[in-house]
Amino acid sequence: MRGKLWRRMLMVLAGVLALAALYLGFWPLPVAPVVWQVPGQAAYSGAFTVNSRLAGLQTLALGTEHGPEHVVARDGWLYVAVDSGAILRMRPDGSGREVVVRTGGRPLGFDFDSQGALVIADPLVGTHGGLLRYVPGQPQFEWLTDTVEGSPIAYADAVVAAPDGRFYFTDASQRFGAKANGGTFEASILDVLEHRCTGRVLVYDPVVRTTAVVVSGLCFANGLAVAADGQALYVNETGSYRVWEVPLATRAAVATSPPPGMRLLLDNLPGYPDNLMRGANGRYWVGLVKPRSAFNDATAAKPWLRALALRLPRAWWPVPPAYGHVFAFTVEGRAEARVIANLQDPTGTYPSTTGITEFDGRLYVQSLHAAGLGYLPTPVGL
Repeated sequence: MRGKLWRRMLMVLAGVLALAALYLGFWPLPVAPVVWQVPGQAAYSGAFTVNSRLAGLQTLALGTEHGPEHVVARDGWLYVAVDSGAILRMRPDGSGREVVVRTGGRPLGFDFDSQGALVIADPLVGTHGGLLRYVPGQPQFEWLTDTVEGSPIAYADAVVAAPDGRFYFTDASQRFGAKANGGTFEASILDVLEHRCTGRVLVYDPVVRTTAVVVSGLCFANGLAVAADGQALYVNETGSYRVWEVPLATRAAVATSPPPGMRLLLDNLPGYPDNLMRGANGRYWVGLVKPRSAFNDATAAKPWLRALALRLPRAWWPVPPAYGHVFAFTVEGRAEARVIANLQDPTGTYPSTTGITEFDGRLYVQSLHAAGLGYLPTPVGL
């Protein structure tokens, strides 16, 4: 009797294991990972030597709001995009906090045009997100664009207003729109692990009301900043750990990367670059939202392993731990970029550092998931 019971238990266990193997090997997925080339090993050395200069941040309360993903300083106010779909404004000490607009989605990047209106990249508003314009005090926002050359803009992410009045913005992924794939963070994970590099930089001309492709073939095109001389655009390529410089004259879509006139500024970063903000004295700030995924690098030549990992429960996905990290670089003409500031918090107490907004002697730390807006004094010597 006991032998029969053991045999039955073994048969059940074998059946369960067989089903698990079939699930892990063949369950349909929205992703189709490909082989990609890792630029090198993640190194916290040299310009990125480990330190704790970002630890112990002070924070400004946001009430019930969370995720101050993007922050812009203007006319003595801090404007802050949060995960409820609102853009707040408050004084640099946190006082006077109020809602400027609620998009109904999740504003990720925004800037101001020459008339003082907000231009907002939101991947969750409407059918699949797009680019919006909002005049403070008006009852509703204006749709600018949600398609380019007949295709939908699936993941509107960052936006900057150029000196000539045009708006440059990123469509982080054509494969994984945030609205169709569980949200902004979840869609970014799918895109980076798949690594088909469908992100692009777009430009919207408000005079003729047209949208065009500037650069394509980026692995999760993310933060943007216009160079101080107005002649170039800096672009974070999150999934490949690098920052590009693109001449603003570039217009046509390209089939390969890098396109003519585009050059690599920073490569093999130790984390995933997110927002890119122009600071004081010719410096540009980059936030590394997470350290690099050792699993993603190790399986670059084994896409089937990445597909297998995405069949696991969401809590087991290969998402790196929290690690606070921002840095600043400068560029002299066409010279190489030089890292001049490196602020880290290995404890990750202030989670998902997406960037820095520099204003009035302080560095305000942007975050995808924090409950407050972190800040610290601008380090001496910058």
